[in-house]
Amino acid sequence: MHVAQVSAAPDAPQTDADVVLSVDHLSLDFRLRNEVLHAARDVSFKLRRGKTLCLVGESGSGKSVTARALMRIIDRNGAIANGSITLYGDGQPIDIAQLDERSRALLAIRGGRIGLIFQEPMSSLSPVHTIGSQVIEAVRLHTDLGKAEARARAIELLRQVEIPNPEQMIDRYTFEFSGGMRQRAMIAMALAANPEVLIADEPTTALDVTTQAEILDLIKRLQVSRGMAMLLITHDMGVVAEVADEVAVMHFGRIVESGPVDEIFHDPKHDYTRRLLNSTVKLEQNRRAATRTENMTDRPVVLSARNITKTYGAATSWFGGNKHALTAVDNVSFDLHSGENLGIVGESGSGKTTLGRTLLRIVEPTSGQILFHPDSPEQLDITALSKRQLRGFHRQVRLIFQDPFASLNPRMTVRDIVGDPLVVGGQRNSKAIEDRVCELLELVGLDPTMRERYPHAFSGGQRQRIGIARALALDPKIIIADEATAALDVSIRAQILDLLLDVQKRLDLSFIFISHDISVVRYFCDRVAVMHRGKLVELGPAEQICTAPQEAYTKSLISAVPNPDPRNKRMLHRTRFTA
Repeated sequence: MHVAQVSAAPDAPQTDADVVLSVDHLSLDFRLRNEVLHAARDVSFKLRRGKTLCLVGESGSGKSVTARALMRIIDRNGAIANGSITLYGDGQPIDIAQLDERSRALLAIRGGRIGLIFQEPMSSLSPVHTIGSQVIEAVRLHTDLGKAEARARAIELLRQVEIPNPEQMIDRYTFEFSGGMRQRAMIAMALAANPEVLIADEPTTALDVTTQAEILDLIKRLQVSRGMAMLLITHDMGVVAEVADEVAVMHFGRIVESGPVDEIFHDPKHDYTRRLLNSTVKLEQNRRAATRTENMTDRPVVLSARNITKTYGAATSWFGGNKHALTAVDNVSFDLHSGENLGIVGESGSGKTTLGRTLLRIVEPTSGQILFHPDSPEQLDITALSKRQLRGFHRQVRLIFQDPFASLNPRMTVRDIVGDPLVVGGQRNSKAIEDRVCELLELVGLDPTMRERYPHAFSGGQRQRIGIARALALDPKIIIADEATAALDVSIRAQILDLLLDVQKRLDLSFIFISHDISVVRYFCDRVAVMHRGKLVELGPAEQICTAPQEAYTKSLISAVPNPDPRNKRMLHRTRFTA
């Protein structure tokens, strides 16, 4: 194996003559049942050839709907209330805001002169058509090429976005592609007609840090080589610092501040911008190291994983052997100490989520032992328990899920959601359940009077607090948090992490924190375990792993983490790991 250096392209000077698209005083309204929602108000910015403007802000700030308005693909109840969207080119400037939605001119612009990369490739790509047929369709829609020429063009596009063996991969389906490869296929579709403007709407949100770095590096190189203007939408200020030339900060539908990336990061004028930056910089530190008064590894071990292995498809074939077996977790061992936060990090497919589920025996291990309180007389071998006996263990070890939207039953009130573990655990006293629910909601910073509401009435951060309250209902000793902050904005993410640390201090909990976000793990954890292809490749103190890793794979992982300082870019000068 070796580690190779990767560096970014140098900056080029910009002029106003390079403006490709100008948005001036754009306002967007959406008609709801009883009111009009002003999603964007008086928004103005310019996109320049070969340059990247990052539109940043938290969920609900209006950045995605503003970007979609540039192609006139907002929902039917929405309309442009005011302003212009001027596209410049060889001919006369075109005001996209004035075009008829069914006009040929607008259809030629969508996917032709303006390309769009969606946030979630799995829901944006058809599962019943091959990747090639979808790219070919995009090519033929905006060119006069025949079938054979369009296929050759599609293969070349897949090659440009660095999909290996494009001649074979063109005939594969979406489910046969990894998350990073799906996003590359989306980029190929967006580039099919050589657009002058590329809109990337949160293109790396669902990706791990190394895949994110690869995708952003690819987009940037393609943009520079083709001279495209790019609008990148994100809530990650680290990504902004790494790739932006200019930044526009949105808050409640308005651009509250804009300017060169260096100015925004080092001399922000607006309080909201400063708050976003402070939340990002906060996660660059290790709060546990600052508040810890003892060495956690000196405390008793509460959970021990010994040589855990999980293999899928291991059945012996007619001719012997198991060529198609996949080892998701490969001989992993570690200890979790009382009151400790242990982070488990790695790329998608590294086995970290499978390991977390194996510890709970949601997934049955192929071999190995899981011991609860291994050094005490009450030692429990979890791998030897029956399904009925597991119930007692599951009272002690609880799970916080990744998605606060999908993990709460939309037909249950908050009272029923938080109280459900109590009911399942045998509690039948309604007054006791009611009191416990109120106590838990107060513990996670929610008003108990909200308990009769349904999940849809809460924000993402509030829903995750409800999920945390549910996990705490049975007074567990250990909580396994599987990407518990991945779906949250950076400011909400910091709030949830602080909440978990405060709850931990009160209840003396231990955490296994599974994440692909290195900043979150560094802030929250005492020790970090790094996984790669099912193996545990490095285990050590969080600060040491994040600042001075020993293994080549860990070095590549850390170097791919965006650094929230445009004067010290890390991700685009990262190291690559090859085995």
